[in-house]
Order: sequence, then structure tokens, then C-alpha cells
Amino acid sequence: MPGTLSVGAVVLSMGNRPRELASALDSLLAQVGVDLDVVLVGNGWEPVGFPAGVRVIHLPENVGIPEGRNVGAREVHGDILFFYDDDAVLPSPDVLSRLAHEFTADPSLAVAQPRGADPDGLPAPRRWVPRLRTGNGGADVGGEVVVFWEGVCTIRREAFDQVGGWPGHFWYGHEGIDLAFRLVDAGWRLRYCPDVVVHHPATSPTRHAVFYRMNARNRVWVARRNLPAPLVPVYLGVWTAATLARVHEAEPLGVWFKGFAEGWRVDPGKRHPMTWRTVWRLTRAGRPPVV
Repeated sequence: MPGTLSVGAVVLSMGNRPRELASALDSLLAQVGVDLDVVLVGNGWEPVGFPAGVRVIHLPENVGIPEGRNVGAREVHGDILFFYDDDAVLPSPDVLSRLAHEFTADPSLAVAQPRGADPDGLPAPRRWVPRLRTGNGGADVGGEVVVFWEGVCTIRREAFDQVGGWPGHFWYGHEGIDLAFRLVDAGWRLRYCPDVVVHHPATSPTRHAVFYRMNARNRVWVARRNLPAPLVPVYLGVWTAATLARVHEAEPLGVWFKGFAEGWRVDPGKRHPMTWRTVWRLTRAGRPPVV
């Protein structure tokens, strides 16, 4: 399609939601106004029998969410990358073209995140809204943000490649915060577009058996990799206090603290502390890097 924007869509799946995956792909292939390339990454599963227009990659072992997305990003073609959960649905055929337009309008834009909505009308989880305050219509307010929801998002390939993509070794949890910190520190901008709606079931992250361990370990890794040294204990102290206030059962708390210790014991990967200018930018945006 000459003159249209090129979008590379990466769909990651373990093959355990065949009905939802079929709906996700149907609505993806129905998109108009973009030059679309679709790659389905089978994470520990071999995808077979999919329609024309969907290329498949078989990973014999589950490599985790962020690394599975990295694999797809390396294989897919497009100036804009679209990362898409296998249980999401695009409710209209212009979702991708509207998100892609954000990038043509702003050369400094790295991420455009749509608004997530449960198809059955359940309340959207707070983590879907990239703002600390979501009450009083906060979820409806678009504009510049400094974090984003990883489940359904578009990222400029140039920016993604510049900062090294997703932190593949995180496996699950906080990979979006880590990537957002690196993008903002590199001078890129992120935008929340609540007028562009995608459907996604409103599920709880605690349904995953690894949640408490990864939540704690990866939070430590985010701090060790990205924050100036004086802010590391402040950031982790705030999140430890928040966890103690939210989680009261002994078993998950024990798992969380073991994950926290693992975060200090295991190498988090390359450290690149953000500048104090970036700290100020995050603070002015309402998300100081201590929360």
C-alpha cells in the first residue's frame, strides 16, 4: 500500500487461548490504512494452521514475555512496532492507523498507548492507565506520560532499537517500566491516547504463579539498572512499604521477600543510571522515580 505507514505487529502466545487468539488475529488482520506485517510468536508452542498474512515463529521453550516480544520484533517488518496480547481485540478497523498517525505528527514520540477497556464492562485495572491518579476522569485524560501499559502498545522501532528493546531476562513483570525509563532518559516522549480504545479482559496479575517473586525481583532490577544511586533505597523502600500495606497473607509475602533478595543477589544486567534531568522530567510529569 504505497504511502501508508508500515506497522509490524508482534503477537505472543503460549497456545493456551485458541479462541481468544483467533479473535485477536481476526481483528488485527482487519486493520486498514497501514502496511501491516504480522508475526505470531509461539512461546514454548508451535503455531500451525493460521491464515495467510500471519507469519509464525516457534520457540521450543517459553522464554518469557519480554524476550518473546524481542524475538518477534527482530523478525517483523515495520517502522512502528505493535505489541499485542493474544487475548486482546481491536474493536474498530482504524485502531492502528490512528495510533500510527501519532508518530507521523510527532517525530520525538517513542510510544503511543491506547486505552484498554474490558469487553464486558468491568472496571479497567489501574495498571492500564499510565497515571498515578485515575479517579475523577483521570483515565480519560490523554497527553504526555512517562510510563505505559505493555499489553497493547505501539513503539517507534528507531527508539526501541536505540535503547535495546525489552529487558528479556525479566521474564515477566515491570519490563514496561524499565523500557519507559530508558526511553525517557534517551530524550523520547510517550503518549497516552484514551480516545483510541482496545478491548482486553480485566484480569488480575496475581493469577500468575510467579507474580510475587517476579514483582519483587524485577522491581529491584529496575532500580539497580536505571536509578541514580541515592534514589535506589528510596524507590525500593516505598515499594516495600506499599507491598506490606497491600499484602497481608504470610505465604505471598514470604515469596515476595525471597524475590526481593534474589533481585539483589542476581545480576540485573547493564546499569545505565538516568540523569538527574530525567529525574526532574519524570517528577514534573507526576511520576517521580520513587513511586
